[in-house]
Amino acid sequence: MTPSAGLGLKSQHYGDAIACDAEGLWFEVHPENYMSAGGPRLAALEAVRARRPVSLHGVGLSLAADTDPDPEHLQALKRLVDRFDPFVVSEHLAWSTHRGAHHPDLLPFPRTRAALDRICGNVARMQDALQRRVLIENPSLYLPLKGHTLNEVDFLEALATRTGCGLLVDVNNVFVSAQNLGYAPETYLDALPAHAIGEIHLAGHAPDPGGSNLLIDTHGAPVAEVVWTLYARLIARIGPRPTLIERDDDIPDFAALMAERNRAVAVLASSQTAREPAHV
Repeated sequence: MTPSAGLGLKSQHYGDAIACDAEGLWFEVHPENYMSAGGPRLAALEAVRARRPVSLHGVGLSLAADTDPDPEHLQALKRLVDRFDPFVVSEHLAWSTHRGAHHPDLLPFPRTRAALDRICGNVARMQDALQRRVLIENPSLYLPLKGHTLNEVDFLEALATRTGCGLLVDVNNVFVSAQNLGYAPETYLDALPAHAIGEIHLAGHAPDPGGSNLLIDTHGAPVAEVVWTLYARLIARIGPRPTLIERDDDIPDFAALMAERNRAVAVLASSQTAREPAHV
């Protein structure tokens, strides 16, 4: 698929999504919202998929947990993959389950060699179950965590090298983590292996309502200007990649999301033009 920009598909926008005729538009959904035998939600996704490519962005496999991914969850995901033939399947570099308990968040872990071995095994199990390459997303982080022996970029690069997976780069996550932990987001983005990057996410953030100096990855605001600048820098280096506008809270109308999507399209087009050889 030619790299273009898409939107996270929301139920209030099903009609708009089906009717929209924008060139190159695609949609992403969380598969956990569609793991049912039938019903109107699946029917709506079928109607969207009949016109547009889709991607599946998982939030529930808990790949960084100390246990294997839930086989029933993997089977349900495989059924969706077979049914909708997404052009990308992705998951998070995080954990959310422990000893049968499910936590409503994507939680961090110490980046150690042991964690790398465990997560490589879980990513391999996911790819084996789905019979396809998956992309793994960098997390948003809020506080220093003891025990790291690998920096995040080295960890991601090793994960991609050992498993053959790709990377989903969430530029907003990079900015939020950099601000919270005190490093330069440009340095992080410049070090990522270009060949492994299969998709990019853009989203909004907000100050911690509790009054701390933290930034929170809310997905509840427009993409910040600083994130647009970082995105343009990354695309200029690596070339066009499928790019998603994420909005999961305080969701505006479809036209407002399309305006952000069209801004991403312009960045992708500009990069493509800059890379085309001159004709004499």
